[in-house]
Amino acid sequence: MAPGQDTSPAGEERNDDPQLTRARHPAGPALPAAGKAVPPAAGSTGGTRPLVGIALKLLSVTSFVIMVTVIKMTGSAMPTGEIVFFRSAFALVPVFIYLAMRGQMAIAWRTSRPILHLVRGLVGVSAMGLSFYGIAQLPLPDAIAIGYAMPLLTVVFAAIFLGESVRVFRWTAVAIGLTGVLVISWPRLTLFEAGLGSTGEALGVIALLLSATFGASAAMLVRRLTVTEKTPTIVLYFSLSAAILALFTFPFGWVMPDLYIFSLMLIAGICGGLAQIFLTQSYRHADVSTIAPFEYASILFGLAIGYLLFDEVPTASMLIGTAIVVAAGIFIILREHRLGLERRAQRRLVGPQG
Repeated sequence: MAPGQDTSPAGEERNDDPQLTRARHPAGPALPAAGKAVPPAAGSTGGTRPLVGIALKLLSVTSFVIMVTVIKMTGSAMPTGEIVFFRSAFALVPVFIYLAMRGQMAIAWRTSRPILHLVRGLVGVSAMGLSFYGIAQLPLPDAIAIGYAMPLLTVVFAAIFLGESVRVFRWTAVAIGLTGVLVISWPRLTLFEAGLGSTGEALGVIALLLSATFGASAAMLVRRLTVTEKTPTIVLYFSLSAAILALFTFPFGWVMPDLYIFSLMLIAGICGGLAQIFLTQSYRHADVSTIAPFEYASILFGLAIGYLLFDEVPTASMLIGTAIVVAAGIFIILREHRLGLERRAQRRLVGPQG
């Protein structure tokens, strides 16, 4: 998941909601923290309007990139905890409107696992805060690219903690993808050790890598929540818990934002909420294997915005590392799509005999 996006299951649901698909394999990329969802299994049957799904996915990516751009513009003016609070609080506006329009406001409050929601919120808000700090310290394309480590780590954690079967092809792709992340990160860490680099950039890399780790852990908690909880419940309680937990950073130097900064935070929050809603809708119109590759449009947007707004010129290591990560991610997506087709073919063959 890219920095600044949450891991709420925007495309994921239990069997009792026929309008939404379920996710079982964290194979594809997902846009930190702050926010994004575990997509449905590659190869699962989605909608029959792929162009609509792709358009909604691109709207989700665009909303996310606007959010992280605004956060980068604000990063030096406000403490990270305060940014997390405003981003989470204002994200509730589109989330509430969306739930009300779908008639899901009442059921969204019903939960049988409040403690697990709290733990998921704590882990998720940690990922969000670390990603926001990293975004403020690093060039925007580098921050987005390092954030792609999250879905790769999710595959690793799913195999270790959930006992999911991960075959050699996916392990190979994960190893190659993490190598790409290392190619992006290593120059900033080694320059810092040699006394030639920025302390802030080195800490930003470490923060984003930790954010990816927390984000992958949050994805594991989301998978547990989906056993009993509905998607609206998970989305709502994460947004609420993130805002409430961020309030605990108030004693650590919060500042009174002026109208300009307040407006930026409002934009960041609303865009964060919209990114999640657009993502939710995209998986209702097309398969994950169709939609997921467009996740990587965020790096193209990041390169353009970084150059035009922040005078950030991409380095060779960033471009090479990003190409490696994207190639590994697309390989995983295609592999999962093929496995999904094989599983469906096997079910069709076995079905008449059962």
